[in-house]
Parts: sequence; structure tokens; C-alpha cells
Amino acid sequence: MSDLELAHLLADMADQISISRFRSTDLQITEKPDLTPVSDADRKIEEVIRQHLAKSNPGDGVIGEEFENKISSNNREWILDPIDGTKNYIRGVPIWASLIALRENNEFTCTVVSAPAINRRWYATKGNGAFVSENILGDKKSRRLSVSGVSKIADASFAFAEIVKKDHWESNYEPFLKLTNEVWRSRGFGDFWAHMLVAEGAVDFTIEPKLALWDMAALYLIVKEAGGSFTNLAGEDGVAGPGAISSNGKLHDELVKRFK
Repeated sequence: MSDLELAHLLADMADQISISRFRSTDLQITEKPDLTPVSDADRKIEEVIRQHLAKSNPGDGVIGEEFENKISSNNREWILDPIDGTKNYIRGVPIWASLIALRENNEFTCTVVSAPAINRRWYATKGNGAFVSENILGDKKSRRLSVSGVSKIADASFAFAEIVKKDHWESNYEPFLKLTNEVWRSRGFGDFWAHMLVAEGAVDFTIEPKLALWDMAALYLIVKEAGGSFTNLAGEDGVAGPGAISSNGKLHDELVKRFK
């Protein structure tokens, strides 16, 4: 089984759990120390994936949002966000996804982002492009992704998570507000979906001020393989954070200049 086949299998496991618990009247929700919510589905997904990897790939490490890290013995580690968009999930909003990324020797080689409630799954392997699989009216098709060709801020579509949480932006709040007024269109898609829309060419850039490794790991390779750029707010390629800018590449230098 290839790494991509394994990643899809893990995503299938995640989808089965997340869909079965979505909008459940007995969904159990608790608050983590950072005051963010977590559901029993989040924990169950990560637990099942960890158990499968322990059997199929015992040397691989695991970094997940809900449990302690498992150290790798072979320079391979899976980075997991069992449900990205938990706040949506617990309120019955269908925009959430399981994020699965494989990093080998500090390089991302395979990622899957699965959003079963909207019948979409994005995936990529290093050097082989990025794709989305869609199930529309029972017809399942995959298509290769490519970012947009928009080269001016005034012509761009800008996706963001939240506009009101000023403390999230700190000194970058004013540049953020200015951007929302300068672009052709701005929409609050947020979370994984904004970055996947960048990869699809439907949105030209998205910026988030605070993200964890598991929030970014699976998104990075898909945006890059679609021809885009993915950096922190200082313009450093990768998932070092604490925030991220993903774009079609043509707008990236201008965006970094505004937030650096």
C-alpha cells in the first residue's frame, strides 16, 4: 500500500466516525485548556487512526491535536487534526474536515483533507500535483487543482476566518481591515476550506494570524502542488507559524510586505 493509499484509508476511517456523530443529540463536548471545544468524535478519530498506524507502520511517529506525540524511529511522522472546524461541527455547520499529513525527513510528501459533509476530498503527493475528489449527484470525479492567475489585490477574492477577534491579529489588525476594503471581494470561509479554495483557484488568498502545526500541515502541500505559496506572515515558506498566508503566488510578495 502506498502512502497516499494509506492516507486515504485513514481518511475513510475518520469520515465514518465524523459523519456518524455529526448532529448527534448525544455528542459529548468539553472545553480544552486553551478554551477551544473538543468533541468525542475528535478524540475517537485520532484514537482509531493512531491504533491503525501502530499496527501498519509501527516506526512512524504521530503528532495529533488531542493526544501526546508518538516519537518516530524512522524519520516519518503523521500529523493529524481529527476535525478541523470543531466549532462548526458541534453547531451542525457542515464545513469541517479531517486533516492528515505525512512528513518524511522534515519534508511533506503526502496529504489528505477530507470533508465528507460536503462530499469533497483534497489530496496531494510531492511532485505529482494536487487534486480534489467530488461526489455530485452520485457521480464521483477527481480533478487536478491549479491556483488562479489574479495578479492585483484590487481584483482578488480574499477569504478569512473571523473579522471581529481583534486580539487574534494584534499589530496586524489594521492591515487586515484595509485589505478587506481593497479587494474585489472578501468572504469569511475560514479554517481548512479557505486554503483549499485557494488551491482550487476559486479564492486568490487567505490569511490567518494564529494556527497550530496540525492546522497547517495537510494544507501546505496541497496549496504548493496546486502552484500556490504557503508561508507564515513573515514570508517564510512552510508551517512554522504562528499564522499563515496561502495565495496563488502572484499576490504573495505584496501580502507579506503588508504583514511582515
